[in-house]
Amino acid sequence: MTDKLIIALAQLNPTLGAINANLAKAREARAQAAGADLILFPELFICGYPPEDLVLRPSFVEACRLAVTELAKDTATGPAVLMGLPWQDGEKLHNAVALLANGRIETLRYKFDLPNYGVFDEKRVFQPGPAPGPISFRGIRIGVPICEDIWTDETCETLAETGAEILLVPNGSPFERNKDDVRLNLVVARVTETGLPMAYLNQVCGQDELVFDGASFVLNADRSLALQMPMFEEAIALTEWQRQSDGWCMLPGEIAKLPEKEEETWKACVLGLRDYVNKNRFPGVVLGLSGGIDSAVVAAMAVDALGAERVHCVMLPYAYTSRDSLVDAEQCAKLLGVRYDVVPIKEPVEGFLSALGPLFAGTASGITEENLQSRTRGVILMAISNKFGGMVLTTGNKSEMSVGYATLYGDMNGGYNPIKDVYKTEVYRLAEWRNTQGFVIPTRIITKAPTAELRENQKDQDSLPPYDVLDGILEGLVEQELPVADIVAKGYDEALVKRIQHMLYVAEYKRRQAAPGVKITRRNFGRDRRYPITNGFRDGR
Repeated sequence: MTDKLIIALAQLNPTLGAINANLAKAREARAQAAGADLILFPELFICGYPPEDLVLRPSFVEACRLAVTELAKDTATGPAVLMGLPWQDGEKLHNAVALLANGRIETLRYKFDLPNYGVFDEKRVFQPGPAPGPISFRGIRIGVPICEDIWTDETCETLAETGAEILLVPNGSPFERNKDDVRLNLVVARVTETGLPMAYLNQVCGQDELVFDGASFVLNADRSLALQMPMFEEAIALTEWQRQSDGWCMLPGEIAKLPEKEEETWKACVLGLRDYVNKNRFPGVVLGLSGGIDSAVVAAMAVDALGAERVHCVMLPYAYTSRDSLVDAEQCAKLLGVRYDVVPIKEPVEGFLSALGPLFAGTASGITEENLQSRTRGVILMAISNKFGGMVLTTGNKSEMSVGYATLYGDMNGGYNPIKDVYKTEVYRLAEWRNTQGFVIPTRIITKAPTAELRENQKDQDSLPPYDVLDGILEGLVEQELPVADIVAKGYDEALVKRIQHMLYVAEYKRRQAAPGVKITRRNFGRDRRYPITNGFRDGR
């Protein structure tokens, strides 16, 4: 039995399914933490989290087992390892953590409380394990609840009652705004209930629509913060623990300052975009730079994520593109330092109109002709992508996606959208924040009235309420799932709320075809909010 322990917390960025690469990353981290007694990795680190239906492939589960068995051989000397992996136990597949020590897999513990809400559906692929007991390591009884196991009190209470002295928690906890405060309050509750110190380790990565923000930390039994690791960055922390008269305590470590508000959202969008592009091996990105706020913000995010040399911006002007937009887009591109090209769309649009002329004869010009402009732009951007390999970024914000203010196969074309879950009012705040870090978005882009410029003197508010009003209504309908009457009680016009509700529901078919994008809010479209396309319900009739 020892009275001192050095535990390394490996807040790392795995690539889902890249088992050998994750194994190499684990070995590198273990080498960096050579002075540690034990190194903890995040939930299911060897395969990445969430693996979804990949774990239903026996060959995938077996590859994970073989990789962890190889890593276990390394532990004949040096730090022991707590490694997450899917584990087949007879007929049952578990979300597991393995203690690797003395050159072998010494023991396993299984996740007891499987989440099945929001973005999680672990009950679809895993079976819950029994309530776990502590793991004995060098005479110390260590509890290893896995992520969701600490969101209710049962698992931690069981561990405390069966003699655990320290709680080490591997997590795959996805980001949403202000979630670091939620996690801290949760851990305070578990520490208070058990009287045990807890190390909360989270992965940091982008995985499709999810971003994992890291922000790992340690609370001692007296609820004091002993360590705070950074948000959105890989890091390895060596934590020093001592046995005292009243139990184990981590000696004070570094306390990183966490980003807040717009900085937090911006960094989440940047990380999600960077990992999506890099892990899917795109050489860069291409996007239409219109001179408007959304495309300017996305272009700036792309530069922060990938570097200016991997970002290609294209202005696609037509008859209704204003001189201000041309000037603003060019200035934005120069400030960002990206490649910038102008491809006029007059000839292809008129070619479509000419081809459709006989069929459209006798009809009035309207939305169909406007959408031809957007779809022409989409075709050109996809052609550039096909020719040079860069992935097309789409730039629609959550307000527009909510009410269908977007054109299928036009401005919705693209492989990824970093602001998909960001409301329009926040897009403006993000632009202003980014300019405090270095001026890259021209002031007029932020101050001018938003417009799609698909017809003469068009403004978004010709067909939508002001965005502060729209976003307030959408907050109630989408984020809070409030009845129409409750939203009206907040001061909104009843007819308007019902109209926005209808627009929200009938645009579901568009959202099903939209590119993935970073989850920022509690209720993003897709994984969190799963509404039917065919839907005759309307609240408040």
